[in-house]
Amino acid sequence: MNPPAAAAATHNLRVATYNIHKGVQGIGPARRLEIHNLGHAIEQLDADIVCLQEVRKMNRQAAARFPRWPELPQADFLAPEGYTAVYETNAVTRHGEHGNALLTRWPVIRTSHQDISDHRFEQRGLLHAVIEVEGRPIHAIVVHLGLIKGSRVRQVARLREFIEREVPADEAVVVAGDFNDWGARMRYAMNAMGLRDTSDLRGPRTLTYPSRLPVAQLDFVYGRKLEPLACSVPRGPIWARMSDHLPLVADFALPN
Repeated sequence: MNPPAAAAATHNLRVATYNIHKGVQGIGPARRLEIHNLGHAIEQLDADIVCLQEVRKMNRQAAARFPRWPELPQADFLAPEGYTAVYETNAVTRHGEHGNALLTRWPVIRTSHQDISDHRFEQRGLLHAVIEVEGRPIHAIVVHLGLIKGSRVRQVARLREFIEREVPADEAVVVAGDFNDWGARMRYAMNAMGLRDTSDLRGPRTLTYPSRLPVAQLDFVYGRKLEPLACSVPRGPIWARMSDHLPLVADFALPN
């Protein structure tokens, strides 16, 4: 992918979000390990902040099946050299656990996590990290919302409560992740919090799902006290095979 020129300038912030499907693609005997390819792909995004969903901390079944299964937790394995990895578990399963992760080239000041599960069949959480970017705090929140519309509505309401409680009104914040938001219906609620994405900018459509033939944008990056500059989705056969989602990359101008 050719990164937008805006990211190369100072006082700009590049944020990427990517649902990595636990580093494995395919069904049944055709399942294949993609975590190594994902590591190279994330490095190519050249993002200041990378927000990841469906990240495995460990999985005994997958480790036994794939000879090249990494010994490190996936967040640490995927972090490019010089990046800090932050991970929080959302779901504990029979064979392991998985959740959200954040990778950043900037110093991490502090982190927190909140369970936003709406029912017992879907374990969801939000990961919050305060990052020092050019001497100023930027709040980054990674989310993976539920499959049911009512769950997403309630989870966005809890997100709003979290931001009101944890993020000072004068500090910048980005919220990124897999919103499972067909038709961008949650955009109105996000805009009501002062969070905006690049929907007002002209450019190519940023469809992210399914990766082989994308027809919808389920992944979003919203910012507050940040000016949206550009948004892009890398495409091609290599990107299509690594996960069922494509990554979304957004560039913002930092406040003066």
